[in-house]
Amino acid sequence: MSYHALDDYLVIKPLTKEATTKSGIILPDSDKDERPEQGEVVYAGPGRLLDDGGRAPMEVQVGDKVVFKKYAPDPVTINSEDYFVIRQSDVILKFD
Repeated sequence: MSYHALDDYLVIKPLTKEATTKSGIILPDSDKDERPEQGEVVYAGPGRLLDDGGRAPMEVQVGDKVVFKKYAPDPVTINSEDYFVIRQSDVILKFD
């Protein structure tokens, strides 16, 4: 089964936080319940449908790493993996 995002929706694979810092300090489990705010785009829709029938271009593409609003995404499971679905307008920034 294949999946395609519609309109200006994005499917995001959440990026997991490191369990240890660069200096080797182990982080407590209390932070693991925190909802991720970063991820990598795995599916991107064709863009929002305009009144004239055209499509608004997407600023975010597959493979981009993004930061998004904390409570904007809807969690989904695709092929036993967890993802988030968000609108492009909920993306705050892209990063490398």
